[in-house]
Amino acid sequence: MDFKIAHLTFEDTKLFPKVMMDYVKGESYLTPFYPYKLAIAEFKKVMEDRAQKSVDRKTLVKVLSERYKKNAPDATEFTLKNIKLLDDENCFTVTTGHQLCLFTGPLYFLYKIVSAIRLSQKLRDEYPDKHFVPVYWMASEDHDFAEINHIYAFDKKVEWSLDKSEIGGPVGSIPTKSLKPVLDNLFSLMGDGEHAVDLKKILQEAYTKYPNLAEATFYLVDKLFGKYGLVVIDPVNAELKKSFIPVIIDELLNQSSFKQVTETNARLEKAGVEPQIATREINLFYIDAKGRNRIEKQGDKYIIVGANESFTQDEIIVLAKKSPERFSPNVVLRPLYQQMILPNLAYVGGPSEVHYWLQLGEVFKYHKATFPILIPRNSATVVDKGTMNRMDKLKLTVKDMFRDAEELIKEHVVKEYSIGFEKEKEQLAKLYEGIAKKTDTIDPTLSVIPKAELQKQYNALKSIETKLIRAQKHKDETALNRIRNMKDKLFPDGVLQERHDNFIPFYIGYGSGFIDALNQYLDPLDFRMVVMTEE
Repeated sequence: MDFKIAHLTFEDTKLFPKVMMDYVKGESYLTPFYPYKLAIAEFKKVMEDRAQKSVDRKTLVKVLSERYKKNAPDATEFTLKNIKLLDDENCFTVTTGHQLCLFTGPLYFLYKIVSAIRLSQKLRDEYPDKHFVPVYWMASEDHDFAEINHIYAFDKKVEWSLDKSEIGGPVGSIPTKSLKPVLDNLFSLMGDGEHAVDLKKILQEAYTKYPNLAEATFYLVDKLFGKYGLVVIDPVNAELKKSFIPVIIDELLNQSSFKQVTETNARLEKAGVEPQIATREINLFYIDAKGRNRIEKQGDKYIIVGANESFTQDEIIVLAKKSPERFSPNVVLRPLYQQMILPNLAYVGGPSEVHYWLQLGEVFKYHKATFPILIPRNSATVVDKGTMNRMDKLKLTVKDMFRDAEELIKEHVVKEYSIGFEKEKEQLAKLYEGIAKKTDTIDPTLSVIPKAELQKQYNALKSIETKLIRAQKHKDETALNRIRNMKDKLFPDGVLQERHDNFIPFYIGYGSGFIDALNQYLDPLDFRMVVMTEE
């Protein structure tokens, strides 16, 4: 599928946070909070640093191989080859991660993964003697079901509703058996076109064959991205968490991450940056049949909040050594866990992720772990041919569409119907300039009168202009609604398309060629909004 490509700076869109834009520009007030610059040449340095930190590659390959046999038995040769390569000391990963959103959630889920894939490709070209594997890290231990239980597609909200008793633990363990009516609803919206039929088969297989959300998401992501060699990793694994035991014990005994992040937050605030995430004294959850619950130290006891359960220090340390899978890192320690089990060079994340990673540098230093290069994910807006044709008729550009709708409407009316009194204002200015000169000649103290009268005339013209615009808007409501409708299409609910719409309508329209097009046109080291217009 061919698209016409244009770019907008993040500043042009007025929709991206200052911290991320300043990070991309390398502003000096942020550089103390990360070790590597945003440049392809920096990867040589991070590879050297990463090579000095051991990774249990054999366990990683073993766990991945077993999971793929179970969850993606027809995985591509490319992906299987990449898994084997991870046992090679010259192989490194580029990782992105995200929640287990229903049917992948918003479009930017795809953009994050494609950004990781494309960066791996670029690194292969730049460093041909090394291997680079793109990885999707499944956030299967998260437990905020309300954030991941719905999508927006075909101007509808498709939602998965469950009783509270079914969603207390990690979302990855939620059974998929109750999804049948949700799938039926979605399939009725998808229609029966060629691409819809193909995608229905994949979704049906993912969410009916596999018993829980983690396994379903694993299968779906492999089906969508396996051709590019993407490796999916589910960090909920006892063997993988063995490498994390020293961190778990340190966190329980010393609460070191709380101290380090608190200190870094103070430095960020001094630099004018509000911290993105809060830290707790113990940044771990405890997982058992009762759910995923916070751990708090109260006196000489470790309390499992909300579970009516507690441990002595000796008991919880023994448990950490014996069953590390019971301990789940929160947002403060999850990045560290990732870097300890993967030979990872870069993390591809959204604006808020880049922001909160800046809070974690001291945590990495304390545990002698390699802090990755932070790569802001690609951002894109897709404009279909019909919308582009309507924009052309109204003489609007894509950049215009990032402006306020009512501002665009007013500007359109003024231009289209020549409403405006700029020429008349110039004539008045010349007229009153002559009056002011005469007044000054006779009595300079009266010079304020012509100026005041001129302002009154300006105000009168402004009032007339406003009334004319309002009248023309009423007469041309149909045409002006086209502008509002286009804004709603590109910015549903007032947010970026990528943060709202699901990929399914785009897949139905373009087939797997949509993902191919993303892989062709997104550049993870080009930090601009990509506008893809259907040709």
